[in-house]
Amino acid sequence: MTKRILPIAIALSLSCSPSPSAQTGPVMQSLKGLNDRTTMNISATAEVLDEALFSFRPTEEVRSMGEILAHNAGAQYTFCSTATGEENPNSENFEETATTKAQINAALEGGFAYCTEAYAGMSDATGAEMVSFFGDQMAKAGVLAFNSAHNYEHYGNLVTYMRLNGVVPPSSR
Repeated sequence: MTKRILPIAIALSLSCSPSPSAQTGPVMQSLKGLNDRTTMNISATAEVLDEALFSFRPTEEVRSMGEILAHNAGAQYTFCSTATGEENPNSENFEETATTKAQINAALEGGFAYCTEAYAGMSDATGAEMVSFFGDQMAKAGVLAFNSAHNYEHYGNLVTYMRLNGVVPPSSR
């Protein structure tokens, strides 16, 4: 009896729809994991900062903490709409329109949610499709990787700013 049930169970399991993570594939799973980490660190930074720190900048020549966070919020739409081939649904320049902690956190939440949808709809195969990105041809997955690199670039700025103000960065907690 067991000899007959095992092949049937295996055949049934193979005929069922694969799980969403199996449909995604290892490349997109890895890129999504990287995106999730950058999203977590930047979101946690925006939450932990006092309202007054959003205007902190070490010198006049650089963006404030709030401007960096607002810039990252807008960039999510740019990168992820390029990767999905959609028209950018965001027309706001958050660096100019989002100036309070609540506004910046809302902008980040919207941008990160938009990118979460982009990852959910992308497989390794669609991630390999080429798109125009800042005048060059790049794989859609490469655009998403660039987004995470961009997030970490600015998270590095924020880490320095936090340390200058005695705040332990979320990634160090």
